[in-house]
Amino acid sequence: MFLTECPRDAMQGWGEFIPTGQKIDYINSLMDVGFDVLDCLSFVSPKAIPQMADSAEVAENIDRSRSKTKISAIVANYRGAEKALKHESVDIIGFPFSISETFQHRNTNKNQEEAFVDIVKMLELTKSEGKGLNIYFSMAFGNPYGEMWKWQDVDFWANRFSEIAIKNILLSDTTGVATPETISVLFDKIPSKYPEIDFGAHFHNRYEDSYSKLKAAYDKGCRRYDSAIKGIGGCPMAKDDLVGNMPTEQVINFMSVEKAEHTLNLLNFESSYNRAKDIFHF
Repeated sequence: MFLTECPRDAMQGWGEFIPTGQKIDYINSLMDVGFDVLDCLSFVSPKAIPQMADSAEVAENIDRSRSKTKISAIVANYRGAEKALKHESVDIIGFPFSISETFQHRNTNKNQEEAFVDIVKMLELTKSEGKGLNIYFSMAFGNPYGEMWKWQDVDFWANRFSEIAIKNILLSDTTGVATPETISVLFDKIPSKYPEIDFGAHFHNRYEDSYSKLKAAYDKGCRRYDSAIKGIGGCPMAKDDLVGNMPTEQVINFMSVEKAEHTLNLLNFESSYNRAKDIFHF
């Protein structure tokens, strides 16, 4: 199992500003858990996401000596990628490419073709810097804007990204509209057509829907999952009422049930969980 913890997703929509020192302490505690990736930085407009305005300072204070966990930063344009890659601690750039044209405008102020052109430039930048690039297929399972959803639309863009040699795509249920049926359809039809791409799942859902969504993807071969402790967070650019992330503790429970191998230190996870309780008051 390839696991990404997403404290950035949890923090970005939080109402009260989380002190920078507390963010650094929390992220460094997560470094001890053994996740494959921590998605914990955001180099976007501080007006759009004020909670993440201190990402540069946070990036400079991540203790990379604690584990081999890689650090990911989300960006909304090429300039953001340049800013992120000034920090040695950043291993991966993440960009949200939306299957919904409406959300592409809403999230990055670009249409899909403009975003695609930006991604081509980011890919060259990350290659030159020896870094990774993750593409999040936002609204991959549907959207709240009344736009018709077809799995063929996801396939169209997967093919476009295959042609430019993108290696990592996260099929993202941005607003929690996915069902086990639509999850099964996408993971059945898309990854097998593009074996050179590593497809993962970035789910948003109610707590009680966690197992069924994980199971639907797992049964179709998915072994890469994003999550956030207690499921806190969501995309503040998507709609007014946020739908939480896939809870990390639910992923851990799922792996136990399915006897799936992982490398997490569960005692250190408990320590991080307790820090999260102090930050997010659950």
